[in-house]
Amino acid sequence: MTSTTTQTTETNGSGQEASHSVAGISADEIALYDRQIRLWGMKAQEKIRSANILLITMKALANEIAKNLVLAGIGSLTINDHAVVSEADLGAQFFLSAEDGHLGQNRAVAASAALQRLNPRVKVVVDTDDIRTKHSSFYSSFDIIIATDLDADTHNVINTATRIHNRKFYAAGSHGLYGFLFADLIEHDFVIERQRANLPTTLGPETRTRSIISVAPKEPENSKNDIELVTKRELYSTWLLASSDASHLPTEILSSPRRKRAVTPVLSCLRALWQFTSTFGVPPTGPELLTNHTALAAFTQMCSDKHKALGLPAETLRSEVLRSFLQNVGAELAPVAAVLGGQLAQDVINVLGQTQQPVQNFVVFSGETMEANVYALHPREGELGRGLLPVTMGVIDAAAEVAGREANEQVDLTKLGGQHLGQQPSSQMEGVEQQAGQAIGVSAESTGGVGQQQPPAAEEGSGVGPGSGAGNS
Repeated sequence: MTSTTTQTTETNGSGQEASHSVAGISADEIALYDRQIRLWGMKAQEKIRSANILLITMKALANEIAKNLVLAGIGSLTINDHAVVSEADLGAQFFLSAEDGHLGQNRAVAASAALQRLNPRVKVVVDTDDIRTKHSSFYSSFDIIIATDLDADTHNVINTATRIHNRKFYAAGSHGLYGFLFADLIEHDFVIERQRANLPTTLGPETRTRSIISVAPKEPENSKNDIELVTKRELYSTWLLASSDASHLPTEILSSPRRKRAVTPVLSCLRALWQFTSTFGVPPTGPELLTNHTALAAFTQMCSDKHKALGLPAETLRSEVLRSFLQNVGAELAPVAAVLGGQLAQDVINVLGQTQQPVQNFVVFSGETMEANVYALHPREGELGRGLLPVTMGVIDAAAEVAGREANEQVDLTKLGGQHLGQQPSSQMEGVEQQAGQAIGVSAESTGGVGQQQPPAAEEGSGVGPGSGAGNS
């Protein structure tokens, strides 16, 4: 069993132990969180205050998420990262600085002190283990798990564990000007207030994922009050389904040529990126890959295949889109991280408060268009929510997990489902030209020169930032 290295910080700015009220919210907390209590109410703030959240990989995106969650007053935040601070980290992460000697330190440890200073009332826990060594039981103690900047296979393993333990899961990643958010809340209920209509509200499905499960008057004793409380339920798919060709865009998009043309091609590029990384063990980044014509041909073909599988018109996947995406893979831009991190943190707050519609279920952001488009990506048929097989790595993996739990044993998910995960050592990239060429049967000339330019330098005042108005469209 893998040992866990943790560090807990519960002190205020003067070094004194921060006080936590056991029951209810103290007067000091009410004063501190007054503005947000006015927005989502005291009950929602109490739920936020008791939340225990895990945040994985402390890079620029996770910095923004952590900042927003800590300032909102959650109960506990565990930050996990086994990597050390590099020169590149110093350029995009505001919790780190060379002056404070963070270079070479563990990323989570280095960020924890500044994060704690933002709100001494929040319990900050540091975990320096490699997340890939964690057993499925590790996730059972958290209310929400947020995994950032990981490969698709690791997202799948973590999401499998969160499904086993009925925990809500978010995945997110940023690549220069582009990024994504994903949510698997399994089944999530929330309550909205609205004016009572002339006709009674009908219980039942509204969409494939959302249904109305109950309606009640806000003030039953007041017959003149026409406000009703409507409880709705959203059903979700797993990462494995939503990120692959098994899921599709909603019918209302696919049935409209205009709406299909409006779907961002970045979605196809992201799916191709996940497939490429899973197949070859490394992402299509770095000069050795950006000048490898067969690797570029493989990625281009994957993008084309993903675009076609989504039912999108070929003309919207232009060569300049592919070139720009490849030039941004693996890069970090603080303004883009601020937009994505702010949106994800806000959705987490909404989910905890249960008074707002949550994200369903993919958000794709483009800094070029300043749009964050939401797409509900699910299989066309079959059950959603808890009706899905909780373990998404195959029947053999499910049987192994169940057997381990029945025997009260710790099951290491990293040892399960090898062929399902497509895990390959990075050394396999040495033969990428032969493998990719045989797989797709295309020549280097067919790439059209994608990725031959060097990544552009980030410019100040690009207009990308948290106040830019990026939202759901």
